[in-house]
Amino acid sequence: MNLLAFDTSTEHMLIALQRCGVVTPWQFDGVGGAQSSTQLIPSIQRLMAQADLRFDQLDAIVFGAGPGAFTGLRTACAVAQGLAFGAGVPVLPVDTLLAVAEDARHRLASNGPLAVTALLDARMDELYAASYFYESELWKQIKGYKLIKPEELVWDGRSTLAGNVFTSYAKRLPSTGAQPCVALPTAAALLRLAPALLAAGSAVPAAQALPHYVRDKVAQTTAERQALKNALQP
Repeated sequence: MNLLAFDTSTEHMLIALQRCGVVTPWQFDGVGGAQSSTQLIPSIQRLMAQADLRFDQLDAIVFGAGPGAFTGLRTACAVAQGLAFGAGVPVLPVDTLLAVAEDARHRLASNGPLAVTALLDARMDELYAASYFYESELWKQIKGYKLIKPEELVWDGRSTLAGNVFTSYAKRLPSTGAQPCVALPTAAALLRLAPALLAAGSAVPAAQALPHYVRDKVAQTTAERQALKNALQP
């Protein structure tokens, strides 16, 4: 299939493009955050030109739907909708934590059964967490999304911890005795997940594509920030 995938839910802007008959996808890794709103479309257009593809030749546009940074999720969803409307192609929203689990599986070169607890930095001293199990080339979610403090994470004793939280929260996460896997919701992971999700009927018309928010509150008050600062001081 011809697939365009991108994720801007973290500090990275990740894009990948797959063309039928070509083994290696075209990829781009840039600075995300506020820059995604101005750089995502030009970066996509450059990859499409490199692959000599038109948007109406795509089978689907895949994006990381969340959870993640509010601005990044809105940017990715809006771009996916706009491109899909113009090209008349479906949109495939993919859970970012599932993409983290898939990126971890790929980094670990695992093709057998694998349990992963995916973790993304939610800022405001919290994590997004969900658990998945991979078997027979399919992923199944075994624990739904949670927004938790690092100390509130309960390790099940067998899953691999994967994500982008191990620098910021290393001393506050449970000790597993195993090396955690640094992973992101990469666009390449979205491409690998897409065929099974499309086959399962997860694609939607552009108008129905929505970001997935887990947190309603987007910022701390001045008092909350000061209280957190005081609590972290030795």
